[in-house]
Amino acid sequence: MPIPRHATSITLGVLTLTGLSACDGRGTAHGTTIGVTATETGCQVARTELPAGTHTFAVTNKGDKITEFYVYDKDGAIKGEVENIAPGVTRKLPVELAAGEYQGACKPGQKGDGIRVKLTVTGTSRALTTDPKLKAAVDTYRTYVSREADDLLARTTEFAAAVKARDVAKAKALYPVARTHWERIEPVAESFGDLDPAIDARENDLEAGQEWTGYHRIEKDLWTTGDVSADGPVADKLVADVTELAARAKSVSLSPVQLANGAKELLDEVATGKITGEEDRYSHTDLWDFAANLEGAMVAVDALRAGLAARNGALVAELDTRFAAVQSALDRHRVGNGWKSYPELSTAEVKELSDLINGLAEPISKVGAAVAAQK
Repeated sequence: MPIPRHATSITLGVLTLTGLSACDGRGTAHGTTIGVTATETGCQVARTELPAGTHTFAVTNKGDKITEFYVYDKDGAIKGEVENIAPGVTRKLPVELAAGEYQGACKPGQKGDGIRVKLTVTGTSRALTTDPKLKAAVDTYRTYVSREADDLLARTTEFAAAVKARDVAKAKALYPVARTHWERIEPVAESFGDLDPAIDARENDLEAGQEWTGYHRIEKDLWTTGDVSADGPVADKLVADVTELAARAKSVSLSPVQLANGAKELLDEVATGKITGEEDRYSHTDLWDFAANLEGAMVAVDALRAGLAARNGALVAELDTRFAAVQSALDRHRVGNGWKSYPELSTAEVKELSDLINGLAEPISKVGAAVAAQK
């Protein structure tokens, strides 16, 4: 179906240097899996000195809180992440790493800077992007990201102008339109960890001492009191932050595995934020975000289609079927050029969407490993 957070404080975890599968002479790891044990007080990584190449971090949560695991480069950009790891659950994160210094981070309770572990990557690898099909996938997706970033800036500027003019009706109409472009490329936007919380944090996401800014701060005022008279500075900061994000998005470094992980992250966003109705809790425009996340995931998978089909054609067919089923169910809730208010959906309709997303989550979780596999 062809369709179209930067932390400063660092706590080192307990390290156990064990087991790594064989690598070829160029340092490329084939099927390397690195165990990570996450608890409330530790982040045990089985190996912290790695050859350049693709590695899969198998993160097991042995704590009592939901956790997440990130890999950051030396500049704080997110190279890969896996969220919502429940106690007792193991989730895998494939990441393609060039030579350099990185940090792994376990985040118990999904809060704070995390328990940090230094990762050192050496040597050279046979990069996946030397595969012409996968290189084309990255180029195609980068063009998509660039276009969406430009549209995000244009629509956000319009939204901010309406807020500053205190035109509540216009600002309400523009809010979900602007956010559509954010949600389509959210994994790339989130990779700039310092900008993501400034632009997209919800009130309950705030860390101690963090000022609440961004879309959701204005959303609350628009839909609870209708008084945005004090939101001019917030609107200006939002435009400034989105301007910087759009500029960074033009030169962001991407790998085929990141595209695959991004598609999975977008579906996780739907399953944990949009389905619950907590993302846009004041405006109830969650279906706009749902649709944008779904499109972004489809675009990433479609960019990878040729390379993925050469590795696992059956997986491509299953993804097409499941994407089509989710899109069909979602389309029943269209209203004009937009979507129903989320509370208008019945319990049965929400369950249908949830079940379909969960059904898609399983095959989408296989894409990263399939792409990373050498033909």
